[in-house]
Amino acid sequence: MKALQIYIVEDEPLIVSTIETALLKHGCKIVGDAEDVLSALKDIKTLQPDLILVDIQLQGVHDGVDLAQELDKAQLPYLYLTSQTDPETIQRVKQTNPLGYIVKPFTESGLRSNIELAWHNYESQNNDFLMLKCEGRLHKVNQNSILYLKAFDNYCYVHTPSKTYLVPHTLKHMSEQLNKEHFIKTHRSYWVNINHIDSVGVDELVLKTESIPVSASQKSLVMSKLKSK
Repeated sequence: MKALQIYIVEDEPLIVSTIETALLKHGCKIVGDAEDVLSALKDIKTLQPDLILVDIQLQGVHDGVDLAQELDKAQLPYLYLTSQTDPETIQRVKQTNPLGYIVKPFTESGLRSNIELAWHNYESQNNDFLMLKCEGRLHKVNQNSILYLKAFDNYCYVHTPSKTYLVPHTLKHMSEQLNKEHFIKTHRSYWVNINHIDSVGVDELVLKTESIPVSASQKSLVMSKLKSK
């Protein structure tokens, strides 16, 4: 399983401990947990996990469905943790968009396989998209719309024709998610979508009005890639 960063929203400490133990064995990282919706929302905004496990029945005024509605607005992926629940709650659940359901009581293997399958389907459906964390929100951006990516210390700028996103990941990390049929490294600080290249100079590429440097070490690879298109 991919080393997912997972956040758990569950008000039973024993279940939280069971989940943590099971998933740590399989290389996942548990970045935090909460017993109530308000604490979870605050943590999720700060920690920005890959996936959230949401118990439907929580203590307090708000339940897991209320949390799910907020996660849907932010386009954050989540799985429900469920036991038998009342018809009214089930109707509310139908209005949300989880990746799936983990039914209680669950086994360690069942928990892992449910998460693995749900995440695989999620990645398959979003293969041509990048999920960009920027300014406390998650943005779903089609890779085809991206002009180029530029390194900025431990951050990375993702440029599209309409907006520039500053994401809290290195250029190397972001480049690993790119479709290599369309993107190529032109310089240690740049990855470029070759579909948006308008012209090629001696040591630069031009995209719209943007000039992107091409290093001597990358030029032959860039030219070869352009000729193969």
